[in-house]
Amino acid sequence: MILPEFYDFCSRAKIVSGQNALEKIPALLAELDAGRPLIITDPGVENAGLVDVVKQAIARGLESAPVYSDVPVDSDYHVVDKIAGVYRENQCDAIIAVGGGSVIDTAKGVNIVVSLGGKTLLDYQGAGAVRNKLNPLVILPTTAGTGSEMTLVAVIADPERREKMLFVSYFLLPDLAVLDARLTRTLPDFITAATAMDALSHACEAWYCMEKNPLSDTLAFQAIDLISQNLLYVIQNPEDTQARLALANASTLAGAAFSNSMVGMVHNLGHSTGAVCHVPHGNCMAALLPYGLEYNLHRRDEIIGQLLLPLAGPETYAATPRHQRAEKTIALIRQLNQDLHDAIGGRHPRFLSEIRDRDGRRLVEKNMLPKIAEKALSDGARVPNPEELLAEDAQMVLEHAWQGTPLDRTKIKTG
Repeated sequence: MILPEFYDFCSRAKIVSGQNALEKIPALLAELDAGRPLIITDPGVENAGLVDVVKQAIARGLESAPVYSDVPVDSDYHVVDKIAGVYRENQCDAIIAVGGGSVIDTAKGVNIVVSLGGKTLLDYQGAGAVRNKLNPLVILPTTAGTGSEMTLVAVIADPERREKMLFVSYFLLPDLAVLDARLTRTLPDFITAATAMDALSHACEAWYCMEKNPLSDTLAFQAIDLISQNLLYVIQNPEDTQARLALANASTLAGAAFSNSMVGMVHNLGHSTGAVCHVPHGNCMAALLPYGLEYNLHRRDEIIGQLLLPLAGPETYAATPRHQRAEKTIALIRQLNQDLHDAIGGRHPRFLSEIRDRDGRRLVEKNMLPKIAEKALSDGARVPNPEELLAEDAQMVLEHAWQGTPLDRTKIKTG
């Protein structure tokens, strides 16, 4: 174990997990002196019937909760300001966010405006601008991947400036994160695979990047163990609510881990690929994770080799010579992508060139790679990566990840 000379760790959100966890919400809100929440969600979640599941579960303990269900995929501050108006008109005193990353970030933004006052979120952008306790916020994740319920960050677009505004504060952490398998049971197999690989990338990068610490290690290890035991099983047995709940827990554990130890080049290149090509984040993470492990292998060989234990179990770990464990870890991640690809009829992309939209059009063309590599230089996730990553390095990694070929390790820096 590496014990850093200094680290800090904070995880303030209360986690409630169980097959009937949603029914606990009224009592938990009462403990926070709240009883009239605004439910914030998106059209997809509402059409899937999940808002009805939530409303039915909380009906006995709460009066009818108003619902705002038009959060778009790339939410912006205009949406936040509009929902803040809905909150005030209905005299709400808390927020329940039901959804994935965009819904959760939007709910965090709304909570800033309604708690601190003012007409617009623009007044509070930037690190350190939110310095006071906000109103009660409950997050109900409907995917098992983002871990946003455990992060102190919200990203909201400013469409006029064509920028993503970053809001960072410990006060953005929710009061409650509720994990209930009913919220992920209807998730399509290809989204289950992509979001779980996002959680796996959170945990792996938390484990081997520069700001790892003993507490984030503990969470990351357990997250990887749960994902390795349950992901393929859930794809083959989607109605198994216990396995679904295990994946939801893995996502939350991984979220708490990377929120305190940060991520590295997998997310650095993934953020840039998403920005240039509008690719689903989980698909990027699945395709890039083996390359992040390979690129950093010379600096993190033993640490990456330790991941073989949660990925493959104690018998395989003990039977594998120490000097071969890191290579076997990388091979297992690639095999997991292949197994998911086979299990869901090719809809889980293994490489960047395999990522396609609903009409079958390729989203990442090879001529886009230089632009992605250049954009990666301005992404903060590059900093905690164990090995330096310049534009030419990013270009080399992206070309291999696009083709699906292992890295040419003679081209990786070792100094």
